[in-house]
Amino acid sequence: MPDLPDSRAPDAPAAAPTHPEQLLREVAGLPALPGVYRYFDADGMVLYVGKAINLKKRVSSYFQKNHGGTRIGHMVGKIVRMETTVVRTEAEALLLENNLIKTLNPRYNILFRDDKSYPYLKMTAANAASGPGGAFPRVSYYRGAVEKKHHYFGPYPSAWAVKEAILLMQKVFRLRTCEEPVFNNRTRPCLLYQIKRCSAPCVGHISAADYAHDVANAERFLRGDAQEVMQVLEARMLAHAQALQFEQAAELRNQLAALSNVLHQQSVDNVSDRDVDILAVKVQGGRACVNLAMVRGGRHLGDRPYFPQHVEDAAAVYWEEGEGVAQADAAPSVEAQVLQAFIAQHYLNVPVPPSLVVSEAVNPALIQTLSLQSGVKVSAVHQPREQRRVWLEMAQTNAGLQLARLLSEEGSQQARTRALADALDLAPDNLDDLRIECFDISHTAGEATQGSCVVFAQHKMQNAQYRRYGIDGITPGDDYAAMRQVLLRRYGKLAEVLREAALTGQTPAGTGRLPDLVLVDGGKGQVAMAREVFEQLGLSLSLIVGVEKGEGRKVGLEELVFADGRDKVYLGKDSAALMLVAQIRDEAHRFAITGMRAKRARVRVDGGKLEEIPGVGPKRRSALLQRFGGVRGVALAGIDDIATVAGISRELAEEIHRALH
Repeated sequence: MPDLPDSRAPDAPAAAPTHPEQLLREVAGLPALPGVYRYFDADGMVLYVGKAINLKKRVSSYFQKNHGGTRIGHMVGKIVRMETTVVRTEAEALLLENNLIKTLNPRYNILFRDDKSYPYLKMTAANAASGPGGAFPRVSYYRGAVEKKHHYFGPYPSAWAVKEAILLMQKVFRLRTCEEPVFNNRTRPCLLYQIKRCSAPCVGHISAADYAHDVANAERFLRGDAQEVMQVLEARMLAHAQALQFEQAAELRNQLAALSNVLHQQSVDNVSDRDVDILAVKVQGGRACVNLAMVRGGRHLGDRPYFPQHVEDAAAVYWEEGEGVAQADAAPSVEAQVLQAFIAQHYLNVPVPPSLVVSEAVNPALIQTLSLQSGVKVSAVHQPREQRRVWLEMAQTNAGLQLARLLSEEGSQQARTRALADALDLAPDNLDDLRIECFDISHTAGEATQGSCVVFAQHKMQNAQYRRYGIDGITPGDDYAAMRQVLLRRYGKLAEVLREAALTGQTPAGTGRLPDLVLVDGGKGQVAMAREVFEQLGLSLSLIVGVEKGEGRKVGLEELVFADGRDKVYLGKDSAALMLVAQIRDEAHRFAITGMRAKRARVRVDGGKLEEIPGVGPKRRSALLQRFGGVRGVALAGIDDIATVAGISRELAEEIHRALH
């Protein structure tokens, strides 16, 4: 995305930043060719990724001017290294730019993060050779990589939308949803048949030919050919009636009535558009929301909001293509920049429909690049009419509502952060940089002990920075020893690096930072253990705060226990600070207990864990499970006990014990 400098020039120009000579020589030697450039700071972090039709002109313009105290000036002042990639065309540059933006997460680009894949409705392919159920395709919810042999419809904006579509397939076409083991072992129809949601192919209540008709009609409907489906059903109904097959005709009549009712409810019978994405953007209070609504097969499937990061920074770093001269009046609005960034990044990995309805005008070069990338002729409509206009107005309304909700939540969360900082006398240079790490231990009677660390920063939980710690070498059920192990593993290396940095005066690049607050879920005992660890590591005891259950362990009565000798503090049941502490504590508990349950389940029921051990086949696995009552019993057994099982040698017993521990 091109970049424009902030037009708010300071009254007095600031001194131009100095850059390494090597960097300036690289800039001077750049070719006048299209390409992509990346800027890095002293810590090796990516600051910005941009594209240019003329690399030499574009990159040189950053270093030939004094940008003062503007946002672009702050960015340029941090640049110490640059990388460039020359490409053949502007389209290639655009694709590479947005691939790198999604991969590198640069500080001064608009970023859209969406790690979850979209859900699809999956229709299995008919294959009689694959078993009894192979001749009767199944409809199901699906998320993941697609297989060419099956049919997929979507993507859908949410799992709810897929499940609604599956319910529709059951009501109108009565397609099966059961998995193969269930289908192959039925001896009588299930409840879905009784409530007319399935035609019971599992017990032969419908022929393969008739079921194939229903599957074909369902696929036509999902592709948007609703009227054609109704005509086919009507013709079949009349044919059955003429042949005096009144029961079959009545079934088709009911199917027609159900389909007609669905079409009337969804108001799609007069819609010519089949596959359309509607994109509306709203910017307010330094935040932005892009609301994506999906129409597939002529049916409006719902919408999904996206909230980009770094909107303010990226909006200031925008240069108009040309001679490197700022042209603020010609620059697109922030809304247009956000929308173009979303389109460029979102459709890298998501199929693009042939029609886009957008709330802001989009660069034609971007739409042309989408067409080249996808092999589909893509068009973008900025000022739609009729049904498209209705869709766009709905998307704009939802974008405004979602952004208002986000701003309200963020305002509330910032107030909680401020309340906690005031209550505990925390004084970070910037409240946005306040970092809290919380620890919890979870196990079941000493089994599958897990420690968790969750991170709160930037006024929200940072899921990507969560960590789990498997606990070994302690007495089962010893929470204090588990907490000691977790804290040593978490802060041991960091404390060592910080001590060396204090002696040498140099902090290695990439060194992490200590949190402003360390919460431990527990009272005096856990705090005392944390105090021992921090004294051993030479870290400040003022960082440690324990969250002690109140009287009767009731929520809202928790007290804070300090490792540095301060008296306990009760913040008050309605305190915003206590609400934040409880939120972080509860998230640590949730994260720990889910990890513990997953580990416990693997030990207890993962029979595959035994089968993965070389030399343990079905017979030996069965003998082990019978002797010890399950995988957990095998794991708790000693080597000598395992070796007493028939067919298990001493060497194999050692291998089994090693694999399970």
